[in-house]
Amino acid sequence: MTSDQQQHDTQIWYGELTTRSALRRRGLLQVSPGLFWILIFLTVPALALIALSFATRGGYGEIEWIFTFENFSRLAGYGMFGWSPDYLIILARSLWVAFVTTTICTALAFPLAFYIARKPKTSRYVWLTLVIIPFWTNLVIRTYAWQLVLSPDLPVAKLAAALGLIPAGNPLYPSEFAVYLGMISAFLPFVVLPLYSSVEKLDWSLVEAAYDLYSNRRRVFMQAILPQTLPGLSVGAILTFVPAMGMFLIPDFLGGAKYMLVGNLIQQQFGKSRDWPFGAAVSLALMLLTLVGLFVFRRKGEKMEVV
Repeated sequence: MTSDQQQHDTQIWYGELTTRSALRRRGLLQVSPGLFWILIFLTVPALALIALSFATRGGYGEIEWIFTFENFSRLAGYGMFGWSPDYLIILARSLWVAFVTTTICTALAFPLAFYIARKPKTSRYVWLTLVIIPFWTNLVIRTYAWQLVLSPDLPVAKLAAALGLIPAGNPLYPSEFAVYLGMISAFLPFVVLPLYSSVEKLDWSLVEAAYDLYSNRRRVFMQAILPQTLPGLSVGAILTFVPAMGMFLIPDFLGGAKYMLVGNLIQQQFGKSRDWPFGAAVSLALMLLTLVGLFVFRRKGEKMEVV
């Protein structure tokens, strides 16, 4: 590099005389720990999962590195006895349960976040603590607690039996209702907390201006409130949708063997079945479904922002 190029490359950075190349090296040095962490704990396992999904299960459950598309064709329903939609139904059901869970949690989180945000500061943190309290207990214990609440001896099941929804003396689980109840109770705080952070910073002058311009309540919400809360809403939707897609504990405890989701299928393959290649293929399908779901949520968020 000539002296003219060096002089052109020299610049002042926060009171320090340096060059662009030096800044690049310093920046690379600063981000290298994070990049190394992502490489070791995300990229390498993902590549190993992809390679494993094309491998073959041996006769005794061992992994044979004979690459084939059999795991993916099996996931699509093609087997030795012809075509069956069982695995596709499990994938579709998992996507639907995650979508419904995220939607209901969002619908419940909005009024709760506004209610807490309008409280005085002295009591606001008490309400936030009540929202966080479920995190203090293990998810397994909370799910067992729902089994007790939905047992036939408690009022919820007795009321359902009186209404003719279930036979007398039967619990409310295993059932689809119990799965949704457990999922919503588990993930509701994940939506409330980030949404509250956006609601707390809401510029109410924009809401007042919308009312002054004779907007109805729907337009005020869609054009003055929702765009300001979209950052927190997006974070809450992601924090709910992604783990809900892979949840296996709640469907197992509250849904029983008849309500299997993709998380239960993956657990079965890496556990009792010892079919790791097929489990890896299902895991890749789960990752793709999650990305598709996040893309749909993002598109819907962009449409709501411009309404």
